Amino acid sequence: MLYNSRALSTSASTPTQAASTLARKLRATDYFTLGWGTMVGVGWLVVMDDWLLRGGALGALLGFLIGGAVLLPIGWVYGKLVAAMPDAAGEIAYTSAVFPRSVSLATGWMMTLAYFIVCPWEAVAVGRIAAYIVPSLDSIPLYTIAGRPVYLPHLAVGLGLTVLLTVLNYRGIRLSATFQNWTSFGTLALFVVFVGLGVSHGSPANFPPRFTHTPLVSVLLVIQIVPYFMTGFESVGKAAEEASPEFGTQGFFRAIWMAIFVGTLFYASVVAAVALAAPWHTFIGASFMTAVVFQHAVGARWIVNIILAAAVLSLFKCFNGNFVAASRLVFALGRRGMISPGAGTVHSSYQTPSSAVLLVGIATAGCMLLGDAILVPITEVGSVACAVGWSSACAAYLALSWKPTNTGKVSPLDRAVAALALLVGVAMVLMKILPGVPGHFTIYEWFALAGWIAAGAIASSTRGHNKKPTDSIA
Repeated sequence: MLYNSRALSTSASTPTQAASTLARKLRATDYFTLGWGTMVGVGWLVVMDDWLLRGGALGALLGFLIGGAVLLPIGWVYGKLVAAMPDAAGEIAYTSAVFPRSVSLATGWMMTLAYFIVCPWEAVAVGRIAAYIVPSLDSIPLYTIAGRPVYLPHLAVGLGLTVLLTVLNYRGIRLSATFQNWTSFGTLALFVVFVGLGVSHGSPANFPPRFTHTPLVSVLLVIQIVPYFMTGFESVGKAAEEASPEFGTQGFFRAIWMAIFVGTLFYASVVAAVALAAPWHTFIGASFMTAVVFQHAVGARWIVNIILAAAVLSLFKCFNGNFVAASRLVFALGRRGMISPGAGTVHSSYQTPSSAVLLVGIATAGCMLLGDAILVPITEVGSVACAVGWSSACAAYLALSWKPTNTGKVSPLDRAVAALALLVGVAMVLMKILPGVPGHFTIYEWFALAGWIAAGAIASSTRGHNKKPTDSIA
């Protein structure tokens, strides 16, 4: 093994926390729906026009197919790491085994952003979907941000869902997993129905324009946002400590790869279906473009109801999955003394990271006050945040593989795959931060990233003087 998992029992920052463990109730199906459900939200409904404007029909399709394919080596590395280190800390644990504490803190904080930022995104999106179903909810504007009004009913719906998921996750992982399973498989069933109906009424003549820029630039602009929309497969590791006793460690690997495969197929299918169903370029700018295109293709409103039902279920599962992952990372940061130790508290009755759950819930409610203005820009920052985490995990695997104690345990092929995965992760970061690359960060994304880094510095200053837990290598 790359790592001595017995060190996990001593990773808490206080004796009380060390004596408290998370409930072990998750099964194979739960890990798949956590990984895939965390990955696929409602971007396919809410920002489809942005995807198609970036790449065109073929550019967007290829962007997701290529982006998903290049994530397979990263998924392979995560499968190996989770099996060796079933720790809720995820990337924090992996990097702690070989790198300085500062690297682990930075990596963990960036991955927390990647998961957390999805939560207010979904909380805002549910208000928009609700208003599409009930137009009267577009009333009582409270204020305007970036030219977009924030309506009181939207806030009420989003806050209501945030409270529901906070309570659900506070009360127990089994409740959360059951919710995740039902919403995930319900989404897939409805997806098959509306995509099949839409394509059957469509035509290849609707597909052009295939690219909105040159082919290379079109595909590149879509690949840049793939990390944000494909983040989630590695959330399997954040719940690794909550596996049922009979769960085999190879199940983590299978769940991660299945999540990537099904997620890639899902995104590619919905892009292709929208492009085939109707002349999509005439609907750019329409609210919920995917639903409008399918309604035009079928010529009936009832298909919109199916799409919206799928979207609501998908939103619930994505919100819940990212909530689980974000709260486990906050819990891990607190347990390891990297932020306030109080964040690492385990509820004595429910065996959940109760303080971390409450922190994520409160922060989500606060961020959603920014309204619709946060929807597209956060995909840019979220993409970089998760790519940084993926790169750090792959670098940690490579460093661990060269430890003297691991001589002969890691094959040259293993190292080659990990090196490829690291290259992919670094390339995804550079695509967004290098000024000469189309679609690079604007000043607003840099400000958002700087704000998160500043928040991390403040959170780190609350950690007190806890000693670093000992990580041992086997």
